[in-house]
Amino acid sequence: MKKLESLLSEFAARVREAVRDEVLAALTGGSPRTAPAKKGRGSRREKGEKRSPQDLSTLTERLFVFVRKFPGERIEQLGKRMDEPTSELALPAKKLIAAKRIKTKGQRRATRYFAS
Repeated sequence: MKKLESLLSEFAARVREAVRDEVLAALTGGSPRTAPAKKGRGSRREKGEKRSPQDLSTLTERLFVFVRKFPGERIEQLGKRMDEPTSELALPAKKLIAAKRIKTKGQRRATRYFAS
């Protein structure tokens, strides 16, 4: 009986993960099979290495999704939710502001982000 419960638990976890990947892919416009691996705090680019345009646009869309989902949060809070360092989110945030997709209130570290 415990073996069956263990199998069901593992199956449910895999289904949740697959659904989460599909939803994220749908929100960012990619497909889960071609989406780049999630870069967390542990993996960083080499010094001077640039992000590919696709990686940058994917991160920009992810940031926009998180700003819509959590309006009024600071970039540090959004970075923690996204598991990305704030330095990685600076350029995508600037792109979203320039495109008038998000608005800001406050200054410097107290800046809060809202979807337009």
